[in-house]
Amino acid sequence: MAHEKAIGKLTDSRLKMYYSMYQGFMLAMYLVLTTNNMGIMWVAMEGATLATVLLVSLYRTPESIEAAWKYFILCGVGIAQALFGTILLYYAAAQLGDSDGALLWSVLYANADKLNPDVLEIAFVFLLIGYGTKIGLVPLHNWLPDAHSEGPTPMSAVLSGLLLNDALYAVVRNKMLVDGATHSNIAGYLMMGFGMLSFLVAALFLHRQKDIKRLFSYSSIEHMGIMTFAFGMGGGMATFAALLHMTVHSLTKSAIFVTVGYASQIAGTQSIDKIHGLIKTQPKVGWGLLIGTIAIAGFPPFGVFTSEFLVLVATMHNYPWLAPLLLLGIGIAFAGLFRHVQPMTYGAKPETQQAVKANLWPVMIHLALVLWLGLSIPTFLANWFSQATLLISGSTPL
Repeated sequence: MAHEKAIGKLTDSRLKMYYSMYQGFMLAMYLVLTTNNMGIMWVAMEGATLATVLLVSLYRTPESIEAAWKYFILCGVGIAQALFGTILLYYAAAQLGDSDGALLWSVLYANADKLNPDVLEIAFVFLLIGYGTKIGLVPLHNWLPDAHSEGPTPMSAVLSGLLLNDALYAVVRNKMLVDGATHSNIAGYLMMGFGMLSFLVAALFLHRQKDIKRLFSYSSIEHMGIMTFAFGMGGGMATFAALLHMTVHSLTKSAIFVTVGYASQIAGTQSIDKIHGLIKTQPKVGWGLLIGTIAIAGFPPFGVFTSEFLVLVATMHNYPWLAPLLLLGIGIAFAGLFRHVQPMTYGAKPETQQAVKANLWPVMIHLALVLWLGLSIPTFLANWFSQATLLISGSTPL
């Protein structure tokens, strides 16, 4: 951001707004994760939307303003659907007689089998559409590539690493209530359908991108589709794999967006066709982008390979006819990423590129953690995931 100010893209007042909105966004996201009240969780998600709109339009170009309006309209409509679903959730809980605690998740979870299953099924449809818009599920994803490509790079990192996870967390919370009320996997089937559709569509769209940030935003949609599919499938192994994938994807994608930001500043553009020879120009940035892409594509021994492998094994065990689609999507996504990244890193060095001061320690730390999680998951983290898996799916990973 200091570089953006130095080249005149940002004024002091815009930079102040960036920092204030960034911190407001982080506050809202942490509130989503920590609150016990489903209504406050919705309010925090809406607050994050409003803060992010101002971040997307930070540069005040026609393209960034258009992206901000698209983000505001689509996510505003989506979050309104989630509000209606939350109201239906309150209605079902209030029938139990405790209106004061009707939106407390701990109360709802403890009494899930007493809730009206018909009302909860309808509520979940609205909640999935509403929060699914924030996740970036196809066909509700159109805001995400534009927001990534027009907003500042640090915002892209936290969008992929935090906002999408928070929205999926909200959906999983509600799925647990629907599962307890209906004693069926109707919510899971909906999540599997949206997840697989998002995964396959995003994998195909990777091949058509010309903007480096849009490229990796479609990669985020692809991986959120895998997580949604795995959580929907349920069971110990799939849920454990989804939790692990959520962790390694956040670490990897945030590292990638840092290198993508530096690559764009080096080339003076986000156009993939004009970014070449990064390893020759600034080796740290080039190698960071290449290793990050290798990790996010699911190469062993990185953690993304481990989580995707577990999802594939769970799919072969529960729904073997879907395993070929999963393998096909992974192959298409792999080809789409390296089709673009190979010339950006190994291509001929352009005549005009500017050196930037790049701090890649966060990238190195994140990728080292992803490598570690691929080789050996620490006992404390495995126990933590196992406890969450038991809570979400009612079964252990093994």
